[in-house]
Amino acid sequence: MKLQGKIAIITGGSRGIGYATADAFLQEGAKVILCASRQETAQRAVDCLTKDHPGATVEGIWPNLSDPEAVKAAFQDVAARYGGVDILVNNAGTAESTPFRDYTPELFNKVMDLNVKAVFNCCQAAVPLMERQGSGVILNTSSMVSIYGQPSGLAYPTSKFAVNGMTVSLARELGPKGIRVCAVAPGIIETDMMRSVPESVIAPLVARIPLRRMGKPEDIAKAFVFLASSDASYITGVVLRVDGMASN
Repeated sequence: MKLQGKIAIITGGSRGIGYATADAFLQEGAKVILCASRQETAQRAVDCLTKDHPGATVEGIWPNLSDPEAVKAAFQDVAARYGGVDILVNNAGTAESTPFRDYTPELFNKVMDLNVKAVFNCCQAAVPLMERQGSGVILNTSSMVSIYGQPSGLAYPTSKFAVNGMTVSLARELGPKGIRVCAVAPGIIETDMMRSVPESVIAPLVARIPLRRMGKPEDIAKAFVFLASSDASYITGVVLRVDGMASN
């Protein structure tokens, strides 16, 4: 097992990519603490994962990720109960596609608060715990739009560009302390959000993908497993594209 005994915190872990990552980490022997926005959604995910992985260690927490003190307290509690924090997956986020002419400062701030500030808050809470043990891995969910942009919804690609910058900068700063920092940039993935998009919109997008299919949450989860494991012990500061596309 690639992650045997590792303590992993996964934000946005109750559904989609986050849930698939929690599932994959449990398969690889990790102890998983998943963060969700509400207690009931966290518990629902924990119940499902416990059913699929009897005997595994998985629990839910629901701190307000925009509140640095709440995040710090939650992470310190995890470290106190489990002996540390080995892996942080910053997966919580929001996407939207409002045309620029309709943007409001409030909408822009809402996206940036969850997609960037929450990542910052979680890193600030986790890094001291990892420094104490002399090792750790921080993994961030970026997006293909951080590389290609998108025709509307300016805040989303802006936030993911910021995540990439945070990833590379923290990798340089934290590497000497034994902490690796990487990101995964998913392409078009079969999540609840994408299932609500009309086929007439999806089909042309898929046609441009050389592999001719959308990705699955499990495709992203496997990338996170690799980057979290000792197989990637000499990899840091990368933004790994998992989008089915050939390199430009």
